[in-house]
Amino acid sequence: MQTADLIWLNGEFVAWEDAKVHVLTHALHYGTGVFEGIRAYETDRGTAIFRHADHLDRLERSARFYHMELPYTREQLREVTHELIVRNNLRSCYIRPLIYRGYGPMGLFPLDNPVEAMIAVWEWGAYLGEDGKRNGVRAKVSSWRRISPDALYPHAKASGQYLNSVLAKIEASKAGYDEAILLDHNSFVCEGTGENIFVVKDGVIYTPPQTTSILDGINRKSVIAIARDLGFEVVERDIARGELILADEVFMTGTAAELTPIREIDDIAIGAPGEITRQIQQVFDDALCGRAPQYAEWLDFVEVPSKA
Repeated sequence: MQTADLIWLNGEFVAWEDAKVHVLTHALHYGTGVFEGIRAYETDRGTAIFRHADHLDRLERSARFYHMELPYTREQLREVTHELIVRNNLRSCYIRPLIYRGYGPMGLFPLDNPVEAMIAVWEWGAYLGEDGKRNGVRAKVSSWRRISPDALYPHAKASGQYLNSVLAKIEASKAGYDEAILLDHNSFVCEGTGENIFVVKDGVIYTPPQTTSILDGINRKSVIAIARDLGFEVVERDIARGELILADEVFMTGTAAELTPIREIDDIAIGAPGEITRQIQQVFDDALCGRAPQYAEWLDFVEVPSKA
């Protein structure tokens, strides 16, 4: 991966190679951490973080699910993120804040362990590749089901929960696919390993509702808003597995993947990225890069210096 010069760790800017934790850190053993994936883009007005406040709000909500209080305010986290980007001399980057239980008593009861924080930034291209964004990717329906709400909180972006996605991603990759699609505990279409999914049929856009154990994706909400502004009908409802194959178009959204079309599922061709996908993708890319003034409120322009 591309490295940067500095990482922010528990209130200090430290060299990338010196950002370390104790080997008995609670989160390392039990997955007691929550995180976000955020991107900043270069625009005509400077570097802008996409929907930064929404990501920080979700970070706080995820922490609340697991009985963690943020050790810094959302405004402090915002300020140090700005400064970290500037100190690393980055114009566009991926941003990874992590809130986690640190070194302390060992065992499954975590509340006596300190809550710690870090933020890293680095250059990272499209998660499923630039070619995937242009031409679509190949996906398979995974044998692994998405975690169910009677086991964990699917709405939390929690570290340990992503073992579910890791297993599905490994399975898909070993079988020669770019991505996996997970079904929920009721056998309805849920999401990818790190993306929300959309299905287009007869000009209508369908996407799984939050009751199917999806992560409440911020790019998902952005794309729904854009699609409706373009005049498309967007319906949130349960989607059967077979509807993926019969769809006119399928695409995924996520911070890392941005908006990536799917051209093939389970060795059955969906086809090249369709007209509706392309229209939404163009406006979405414009919104990310500050070329869509109607979505300017989604951009947090980087300011320095930080007081945090």
